[in-house]
Amino acid sequence: MSFRMPNSNAKFHCNHRGGQEAGRRELVSRSLQSAQHCLEDQDFGTAYAHYLLVLNLAPELKTSVKETFQFTLFKWAEELDSLARIQDLFNCYEQALELYPNDEVICNSMGEHLFRMGFRDEAAGYFRKAVKLNPDFADAKENFYRVANWLVERWHFIMLNDTKRNLTYLKAIENAVRSGCKSVLDIGTGTGILRVSLVVTETVDAGLFGEGIVESLIHAWEHLLLQPKPKNQDVSAGDYGRVIPASATIFGMAVECREIRRHHRVGMQEVAGVCLSNSVQFFSPTYASAGSEETVEPYTTEKLSHIPGGYRPLTEPCQVMTVDFNDLQELKNLAARKPWMLSLPVTEGGILDAVVVWFVLQLDDEHALSTSPSEETCWEQAVYPVQGLLDYSVKTGDTVMMEVCCQDCYLKIQKISSLTSECGMDVSDRDDMLSLGNEAELCQALAGLQTTSKQDGNGQGCVLESTEIALLNNVPYHECFKAAMGKVLLSLNRSKDLQSMDVDGHGSGMNLQESQNKSCVDVAPDPLYILDVSEGFSILPIIAGKLGPVRAYSSIEKEQHQAALNVISEANHFPKETLEFWLSHLEDESVVLQRPKSDKSWSIIILDVIETSGLIQQEVMEKAAISRCLLHSGGKIFPQYVLVYGMLVESESLLLESAVQGTEPTLGFNIAPFINQFKVPVRVYLDLSTLPCLPLSKPAELLRLDLMNPLLNSSSREVKVQICKSGQVTAIPFWYHIHLDEDHSLNTSDESSHWKQAAVVLDKPIKVQAGDELVLDIQHHKSNISITVKR
Repeated sequence: MSFRMPNSNAKFHCNHRGGQEAGRRELVSRSLQSAQHCLEDQDFGTAYAHYLLVLNLAPELKTSVKETFQFTLFKWAEELDSLARIQDLFNCYEQALELYPNDEVICNSMGEHLFRMGFRDEAAGYFRKAVKLNPDFADAKENFYRVANWLVERWHFIMLNDTKRNLTYLKAIENAVRSGCKSVLDIGTGTGILRVSLVVTETVDAGLFGEGIVESLIHAWEHLLLQPKPKNQDVSAGDYGRVIPASATIFGMAVECREIRRHHRVGMQEVAGVCLSNSVQFFSPTYASAGSEETVEPYTTEKLSHIPGGYRPLTEPCQVMTVDFNDLQELKNLAARKPWMLSLPVTEGGILDAVVVWFVLQLDDEHALSTSPSEETCWEQAVYPVQGLLDYSVKTGDTVMMEVCCQDCYLKIQKISSLTSECGMDVSDRDDMLSLGNEAELCQALAGLQTTSKQDGNGQGCVLESTEIALLNNVPYHECFKAAMGKVLLSLNRSKDLQSMDVDGHGSGMNLQESQNKSCVDVAPDPLYILDVSEGFSILPIIAGKLGPVRAYSSIEKEQHQAALNVISEANHFPKETLEFWLSHLEDESVVLQRPKSDKSWSIIILDVIETSGLIQQEVMEKAAISRCLLHSGGKIFPQYVLVYGMLVESESLLLESAVQGTEPTLGFNIAPFINQFKVPVRVYLDLSTLPCLPLSKPAELLRLDLMNPLLNSSSREVKVQICKSGQVTAIPFWYHIHLDEDHSLNTSDESSHWKQAAVVLDKPIKVQAGDELVLDIQHHKSNISITVKR
């Protein structure tokens, strides 16, 4: 433990005001000494109380004891947090901020506690204050950017920059006001307390109902709006209530899409020599029958026009349903409506990966907005991945069948399957299927589903995040780790064999081969210890277990995931002790990086350095420092080092996703200065292969992060970049080459990568000509990388 102690011999400048002043000095001096002793005994609570007394009695000491007071506060707060004394924790911070109201370090720490406890709005306020107090405070900047991404999702900027959307709504509202609507309520921006003649709302997501538009409008019709216009009666517009949008029509079609497939279905039986047992079925959280509490939404979303690898329609677009937002009874009936079957004839053969959905929003009789994949709008499309079938291939003449319902006012498309043309079902009368009118054919269809597309009922289901499924499908990742781990284990086993021989080569008279043979016959080889603390579901410990005498420890927490790994381990005929779950050995997750036994060290420690979002994992360099102390001689941290690459690009779309661009897209309203306070300079979850951009330079190495040799790291670096094409530099996308060792590396921008990329978006574009040279100033602090451009 290292900290700077306060100067207990601090001199008090006073004018000898008698015994009272002398008593104050004595009390302060004794309290400082007591605080120091408490710190040495790690009694942080008592030390904190002493410092409070000192600072209240002697405010003139605020500067000299500030650093040690901060240290004491943070340590005591950690204890209070671990004891779940949350109110006491925040009381301490409030006391500290009364003494140091403009201290950015205390503000930032307060924000971190609030954020961890889920108070994101409050946390954002403290992070923002810390950044205002010290714009160069890297920790606070990174924290503010992360919480800003939570509070103001990037689609808000895209939506406000969508001129067509804004203008169409404006025209529909103008029409309504001209026709007599005098009182207008916008649902989705505030609280309404009057009865009104017009409600305007755009509380729709990619699946139309996901933001609660149905529930909101039921409440509005019952409590806020005037009565709806009677049918077939000519009355003044101002005398009845109406809603913008007036109605919506939902469309859907079946598609083949490799990118959706690799994020929602495990596509192989074997990965890097590990058999993925048929006893485990992996599903993504969108799978309706997975029965997992992790299933948050019945669909995911994608911008199909920009999806990597593109997509291929397998059916024509089909009308799924319509909804009239001006009909209260229809809105009420929606949630109670029974599920109905929908059939889509296959027009082109392929692999059935998903049903994608979009809608046309009819604002009024004249104005409509479409979220179709062929339209460039701020909306993505809703995607219902197909999972749990034995056969995903379809051919022309087959039929894609699905069940549609609006349970919980969510549009759900489930039980998606294919019906082969050989089943003999006549699907020409589509209306019967839509209305459940033809019961005989429906029963025949369901029977066909059970025989031709039956889900494999054997084995347990295991729900993984879509990024975890994409990781399982990433073959180069697993092959690379297998080769690099094998190299380390071979090296360590050789060194053990050499140590077991007589030093001068005589003694027992055995050569290396004989020694190895003897160890195989007589004595079980001493296992090497491997710890995998990478994020999420990982089969790396099982891959390691196939490489020799190994004890592999996994840091997986979820019981469902542990059970799946155990089944896979058994299917690969591992001894039971080969795989252990490390967190079950520990009382506290914070000591996950420790030795497996008092006399053993780790041969390999696997760390996650890069988040799937494209950013560096938080505290990874601190974890690497701990890991280096726990390694066996000759042991390795994976990865050993990471190279950061970047290039200069011109990208209008990145600007539109990062900040509101002036007043033109918002129709003259000056919204930008307010919402742009929450803009962040780094865009995450990008895919460079489909990012609309013009490269203005070649890729350049920006930074090296070495986990095995920190002396090779630099916190600051300047990189010269040659401009190869004229244009405006608006952003710097960056990605990583992850080097497990000198011979084995992974590129996070590869086609097979489960990682996405990120980009720094410049505040102001920089005009450049071919042949110019720009200097990039790279700053690395903890997990935060900042990139600024110099001429």
